[in-house]
Amino acid sequence: MIYSAFLTIALFFLSSFSINNSVSEENKNRKNKFEHATNLKSKADLIVESVYNNLNANQFILPQFDSFSEALKGYYKLKEKGLVKKEILTLVDFSLSSNTKRLWVIDLATNTVLFQSLVAHGRNTGEEFATNFSNKTSSFQSSLGFYVTGEVYKGKHGLSLKLDGLEKGINCNARSRAVVIHGADYVSESFIRQHKRLGRSQGCPALPNDLTLPIINTIKEQSILFIYHPSRKSEEIIEKLSS
Repeated sequence: MIYSAFLTIALFFLSSFSINNSVSEENKNRKNKFEHATNLKSKADLIVESVYNNLNANQFILPQFDSFSEALKGYYKLKEKGLVKKEILTLVDFSLSSNTKRLWVIDLATNTVLFQSLVAHGRNTGEEFATNFSNKTSSFQSSLGFYVTGEVYKGKHGLSLKLDGLEKGINCNARSRAVVIHGADYVSESFIRQHKRLGRSQGCPALPNDLTLPIINTIKEQSILFIYHPSRKSEEIIEKLSS
């Protein structure tokens, strides 16, 4: 009887030790998996996360992390190549509705969002949403990818800013197509209320008239503009910038 009771108690303690040990091993495995996943992140990924988490939004809504990540990684690549003179990054997120403010101008020297604005896409790129993109002349479509800002001039839309596309086959015809930043009456909240969507350009990232001057003066003279859409994979972008 005594032996039977002792055996039961011993089995109980062995079982408890086994369960506790199993839980401990599971927690250890989870920690190891987490540390492994963290270690898999590149130095660039960690820098991007740090910059994003420390952005001063001012009164604006921050861009989505995915678009910002692609923009910042490309910015660093282009800076390495000596193509950046101003620590200013302009991000356009064409995954978003044209009825939302989907352009951001970010001062990377101070990690501060300077502007958030409406921005138009090309008339053949889509209605409310941008879905089709082209590098061809007379396509009246927007082109994705990285640009460097050029010189300021006065054209039919008033003050405008020339752009040079940096990705062969994606946006390299921007200058010959006259894809520039300019102001337009159809880029406004009143146009959205009247037509249920923002107006469209012939392929230019057109801005509201009241923001054209301050934005152009901020980003002119070799800063980086990135037009994002999730249809382009990260690997494709990096390959284009590395070539």
